[in-house]
Amino acid sequence: MSNEKQYSPTREDFEALLKEIHKDEEKFEGRVVRGTVISIGADFALVDVGLKSEGRIPLHEFGAPGVKTEVKEGDTIDVFVERLENAQGEAMLSRERARREEAWELLEKSYNDEAVVEGVIFGRVKGGFTVDLSGAVAFLPGSQLDVRPLRDMNSLMNVPLNFQILKMDRKRGNIVVSRRALLEEERAEQRAELMANMEEGQVLPGIVKNITEYGAFVDLGGVDGLLHLTDMAWSRMGHPSEIMKIGDTIDVKIIRINPETQRISLGIKQLLDDPWEDVVKKFPLKTKVKGVVTNITDYGAFIELGNGIEGLVHVSEMSWTKKNIHPGKMVSTSQEVEVMVLEIDPEKRRISLGLKQCTDNPWDSFSKDFKVGSKVEGTVKNITEFGLFIGINDDLDGMVHLSDLDWNRSGDQAIAEYKKGDMVKAIILDINSEKERISLGIKQLGGDPFSVFAKTKKGEVITGTVSQVNNGGVELAIGDTGLHGFIRKNDLSRDRNDQRPDRFAVGEKVDAMVTNVDKSNRKVSLSIKALEIREEKQAVAQYGSSDSGASLGDILGAALKESKTTAKPAKKETKAKKAAKAPETKAATSKKVAPKKGEAKKAPAKKAAPKKGEAKKTPAKKAAPKKEAAGKKEPKKAPAKKTAPKKEAAAKKAPAKKAAKKTGAKKESKKK
Repeated sequence: MSNEKQYSPTREDFEALLKEIHKDEEKFEGRVVRGTVISIGADFALVDVGLKSEGRIPLHEFGAPGVKTEVKEGDTIDVFVERLENAQGEAMLSRERARREEAWELLEKSYNDEAVVEGVIFGRVKGGFTVDLSGAVAFLPGSQLDVRPLRDMNSLMNVPLNFQILKMDRKRGNIVVSRRALLEEERAEQRAELMANMEEGQVLPGIVKNITEYGAFVDLGGVDGLLHLTDMAWSRMGHPSEIMKIGDTIDVKIIRINPETQRISLGIKQLLDDPWEDVVKKFPLKTKVKGVVTNITDYGAFIELGNGIEGLVHVSEMSWTKKNIHPGKMVSTSQEVEVMVLEIDPEKRRISLGLKQCTDNPWDSFSKDFKVGSKVEGTVKNITEFGLFIGINDDLDGMVHLSDLDWNRSGDQAIAEYKKGDMVKAIILDINSEKERISLGIKQLGGDPFSVFAKTKKGEVITGTVSQVNNGGVELAIGDTGLHGFIRKNDLSRDRNDQRPDRFAVGEKVDAMVTNVDKSNRKVSLSIKALEIREEKQAVAQYGSSDSGASLGDILGAALKESKTTAKPAKKETKAKKAAKAPETKAATSKKVAPKKGEAKKAPAKKAAPKKGEAKKTPAKKAAPKKEAAGKKEPKKAPAKKTAPKKEAAAKKAPAKKAAKKTGAKKESKKK
């Protein structure tokens, strides 16, 4: 005994022993095997598959959904071994999984071959239905049930139907099927066969399957055609249900077939006579007919003249005077009205009608009662940006444009005085019956003040009142005419230093010369500068000459000085005259007159011609200092830069004449 070795098993021995024990499990677990039904209980069937123990299978797994279970003892069936034994020591078997495994193999083959499979819809789920495909459960989307939505699904439940497999995933156990795909294929075959036998113009019977707002769908024996609302009758219709209902059998005419889209357009009115064939004979132009208002829109009203013939009365043809009015305020639906046929277009099937042509035209009567130049009175009905609208009578309005409101003011200023409801008078300027327009004028009630002033010639002197002073010049109001003249800054004075607009004040009276009268633009241009230059020339021409040797300053200075001395007593006037004679006498004997202060640039006076007995007279050089001294004593007597009134100008001329007489007397004494 002691010599014998003791045996101890290793890890590998245990592994080999376990494999030997469980070698039968690899043949059964997770596979489909054959089994025999031993007994059938109330809810289960006992099945022997050759294992240590039998397994129990629920009876509902032996039949398809909606099919009665048929199984009995002794039947040999295929079952799926899920586990060899559970906690109770029984084998876990499944008839349903066995059927599913068998079905998957068949379905995979059908999916690859794109073959049709048979199944039963047995339940509803979110978004669709569940389908039993010989044990395999598939999903049927609701959109793939039929070609159109079905209201009643009960007729398709638990009934064998044909399906087409769209998608299949064995790992996830997902199968998606479609019934619609098969129906569309069947319809496409039927449609192609039917359309091959159809042609445009053919009349076929059909059944109304569906009605919409725009028409009805008609079944032509497997192919649907659209019967549009406009092709149901020649007259206007509101809805297809007025003449038909679902299920009615009607005769239709094939109007159009589109091979690309396989759409068929149908018509019923084409089976009747076309009322537009002799419409020109029935309704001659310019004739008055009666009709019924069938429809009113924003742009007019449709009038039915006969069976299937309608014409349009445009909103512009409804009233002679009411332009911006809705047709619904003139006529109402189903109202019988009298209209005139204005135009017919048989090709486009259009008739233009007129409602106002059946009444008297107020524009014609107005043209007879009123002529251009007549005075009218009315109420201001509307004020716009371009003028006033005046109601002449109950029907007609006339327009006064902005330019016809006032002669002198702008249109924007004049229109501000008016408001709605004011009674105004106006003169008719123009009447256009064709365009339905009356032009009125308010300013024409009075004469045009510019027409009177337009006769004023260039060079005339006017007196005006300063109405406005700005940087560009001065504006004068000319009398009570309402006209205004403008003196530019450069024309305010001859002297540049005095060409300042701020020298003038509003309300001051000013004399100015008219330099331009623009009749088209109604503008008057004035100038003080031109008036000063002209007065200066007149003074030189009247009181001075080239022979006297006196300058303009001498002439005007003497004239101004004498005008002042005339206001003093006689004694002072005599002394002033004696004091003035001495320098004037010496100056007369000189050959040249010395220039005054500020007149160095003036041309020298011409030499006086020598006379007999004057050879020994004092030269001009000696007399020049005295003359210059006398010139310094006397203040400048140049004309005022700002034009004085006419009375002051006349006062200047009087002393100037006296000075001229004295100068002539001195010359005569020298000659003697």
